[in-house]
Amino acid sequence: MALPEKKSPQSAEAASEAEITTAGPPEAETGGVVTIDVAAVQSNYRALWARVAPTECAAVVKADAYGCGLEPVVRALAKSACKTFFVAHLAEARIVRTLAPDATVYALSGLPHGAAAAFAQANVRPVIGSTHELAEWDAFCATSGWRGGAALHFDTGMNRLGIPVAEAAALAPRVKAPDHGITLVMSHLACAETPAHPLNDRQIQLFRELRLMFRGIPASLANSSGIFLGGLAHFDMVRPGYALFGGNPTPGTTNPMLPVIGLKARIVQVRAVPRGETVGYGATWTASRPARIAIVSAGYADGYLRAASGVDARSGAETLIGGARCRVVGRVSMDLLAVDVTAVPENVARRGEWATLIGPGIDIDTVATQCGTVGYELMCNVGRRFTRTWKR
Repeated sequence: MALPEKKSPQSAEAASEAEITTAGPPEAETGGVVTIDVAAVQSNYRALWARVAPTECAAVVKADAYGCGLEPVVRALAKSACKTFFVAHLAEARIVRTLAPDATVYALSGLPHGAAAAFAQANVRPVIGSTHELAEWDAFCATSGWRGGAALHFDTGMNRLGIPVAEAAALAPRVKAPDHGITLVMSHLACAETPAHPLNDRQIQLFRELRLMFRGIPASLANSSGIFLGGLAHFDMVRPGYALFGGNPTPGTTNPMLPVIGLKARIVQVRAVPRGETVGYGATWTASRPARIAIVSAGYADGYLRAASGVDARSGAETLIGGARCRVVGRVSMDLLAVDVTAVPENVARRGEWATLIGPGIDIDTVATQCGTVGYELMCNVGRRFTRTWKR
C-alpha cells in the first residue's frame, strides 16, 4: 500500500474561513470551547505510517474517535488513504461503515451472543476472542454463506480479551481450508508505553510463534506505543489510536505527535480571598496569603477531572491564563473550578477572559499526570457540554 501524497498547503485565509466546523451550543451560551485539529490527526497518521511502512497503518477510532468526533475524524483519515478502522462495538462500526463505505471495519469487543447476522448485515468483522465466539461465528457463516471474514484475537499476556495461546495450535489447521474466513490474527501489548518492561519481549516472541502457525494470514500486534518499540513489533499491520489524537506514545520523552485537542473555559468571576479563608467544597484549600481567585466555568461534568483539585497538602493541576501558569485551588466541582491568579495582572485575569485547560504549553498528558491519571481518560470525556470546533 502506497503512502498518501502530501497535500500542498492552503492559504491561512482559506483555512480560517472554509475549513472550520462548529457543533454544540453557541459559544456565548456555554462555559467553554473544545477545539479539535483534524489536519493534525491526518499529519499524525501520515507520520506513523511513514514510520512503519511498508506495514499497513490502520486507525483505532473507538469512543467517538477518543472524544475527537467520529464523523470528522473518519472522513479525514479516509481521505488520507486509511483503509482499515477499529472500533469497540458494532454500533460504532455501523457509523464508520457509513462514513467509509470501502474500508475494512473491525469491532474489538468480540462477538456478542446472537449478533452474527447483525455484523454481516453491517459488513463489519468481529474480533473474536474466545472459542465460544468462534463456534457461533462459524455456525452462522456455514448456514448463511457469509464470507465477510473475522479476526482472531489471542491473549499473549494481557489477560483481558483473547483466545489463550495454548489453544492456538488446535485452531491453526483451519487456515489450510480455502474458505477459512480468518482475515487477521492479532494480540494486544500490555506495557508498550514502558519499552524496558520484560512483558513486551515475551509478547512479541509469543506473537511471532502465532504468526508462524497462521502463516499467510495478516498479523497485527502494535498499538500507538508499540509502534515505537521497533520493527519486530510491527508485523503486517499496526493499530494506533491515542497517538493519532496527539497523545504521547513515548511517555517520559518528547512527544513526537502534533497536538490535536484544546480546551478553554471562561472566567466567570474573580474574587478576593483573605488570608486564612478557604475555597470550595470541603474547605480543602486555605489561602496562605491574600489571594485573587478566578472562578472558571468548567467542572467534572465537562470531563475536567475532580482529581485536578488543589488542597492544602497537594497542588492542583495547572492552567494557563494570560500565558501564566496558574494552579487549580480547592475542589473541582460539577460546573466550576477555582484558579489562583494572584500573580496575574488584574486586566488579564478578569471576567470574560479565557483559561486554557488543555492547549499550547499545557498538553493533555501533562494535565493527566497532574491529575494522577492518563491522557486517554481526559481525552475521551472532555467538553461534552461545550462548543466544539473542528479545524481542517
